[in-house]
Amino acid sequence: MDRRRAGLRIRGKVQGVFYRESARAEALRLGLNGWVRNLADGSVEAVVEGVPEAVDAFVTWCHQGPPQARVTGVERMDGEALGEFSTFTVERGS
Repeated sequence: MDRRRAGLRIRGKVQGVFYRESARAEALRLGLNGWVRNLADGSVEAVVEGVPEAVDAFVTWCHQGPPQARVTGVERMDGEALGEFSTFTVERGS
């Protein structure tokens, strides 16, 4: 099965708006593995792995996020899935 990895940096009003937990729920709904965390500069970082269609759907969701979020940009870096995750988690911020 073809699997992909995407590293994401989401900018805008994305902290304090339930973004990480909403992202976790969306990733699990799509069958993705990986993690999401807040960064000190106010952005959110995520790494997701799964089938390409699910990864693309997650990235599309990230452009909108939960209702309270105001996303101004999403940076995406694609790569090969490493298979290092067994689920999708919310990590402590850096």
